[in-house]
Amino acid sequence: MESDDYQQALARIENEVDAGSTDLSSLGFWKLVARAKRDPRLSDGVAETIGRIDRKAFESRVGPLFPVWLGNLVLLVGTVVLLIAIPIGLRVAEGTLGGEPRAWLGGLLVLGAGAGLAVTVHAPAHWFVGRWSGIRFTRYFLDGPFRIQPGVKTDYASYLRASPSARAAMHAAGALASKVAPFVTFAWAYTVHWRRDWDLLPAWSLWGLLALGALQIVTDVVWSTKRSDWKKVRRELRVARELEGG
Repeated sequence: MESDDYQQALARIENEVDAGSTDLSSLGFWKLVARAKRDPRLSDGVAETIGRIDRKAFESRVGPLFPVWLGNLVLLVGTVVLLIAIPIGLRVAEGTLGGEPRAWLGGLLVLGAGAGLAVTVHAPAHWFVGRWSGIRFTRYFLDGPFRIQPGVKTDYASYLRASPSARAAMHAAGALASKVAPFVTFAWAYTVHWRRDWDLLPAWSLWGLLALGALQIVTDVVWSTKRSDWKKVRRELRVARELEGG
């Protein structure tokens, strides 16, 4: 399509969005975006228009919204607190913080830290890898099936200007960070547990970390490959292959 053709189609869609329609799929927006991704001649003007429409529709249907800096700050503070909770939990289990050793409380702290880290590192990993590739972000919001997982919204104009492989890496970063967090926590806790002759933490806390990591992997295979991050990774890698093939 020529730039004028894109702009004409996008103008129609933007009028519909301004009138209150936010179902971009029914307006043919995403089919147009899929075509634009495969167009090596895509102009900055078209990318900016696509980004503007996407942002209007998103902000009309999703809330509450938060500034990117605030979302990153809250999640960074949460990550630091949870990382500190791991050695605290280990010391509580040892009894070196005063009082008697409390293995159950130490195990609970370690398990809770691993579960929490799976949440707090997800969106910042998207943000970090995306910014490294030139992708900008507009807002934090509450995502996921229950609207409790922090999500960060891309600026679609900068997203389109990034390479398909960069877009795939951005989507993969958050998913991988969430999966790694419980296993890193397990490795840290198990190393200390092993050095104490396997007599520090309750077994349920260590098995819980492994189960959490395994559950996330299963969830990715069953759900994310069809509706979330890994679906987007596969989509962008497919675009990359098509562009490389000419």
